[in-house]
Amino acid sequence: MQLTIEQKKEYFKTLGKNENDSGTPDVQVAIFTQRIKHLTEHLKRNKKDFATERSLIRMVGKRKKLLAYIKNKDIERYRELIKKLEIRK
Repeated sequence: MQLTIEQKKEYFKTLGKNENDSGTPDVQVAIFTQRIKHLTEHLKRNKKDFATERSLIRMVGKRKKLLAYIKNKDIERYRELIKKLEIRK
């Protein structure tokens, strides 16, 4: 399922500083996580979609960099985010 506007706004409220805050690394990681889950399901059905596979790999790399940034800034915030988004680490 694609990420809806309501879901994004919910992430802005819960993880951002205010309801219009889309630039916080926490919010960006949450949005990347949902998009990664969606693309993973797509690739399970469409094994030969190599363009989507490449996009998925790039997105995982971006999320990894953002998570490393959060981890270096505040380890407790990182642990809470990993637990909340159910990301394996």
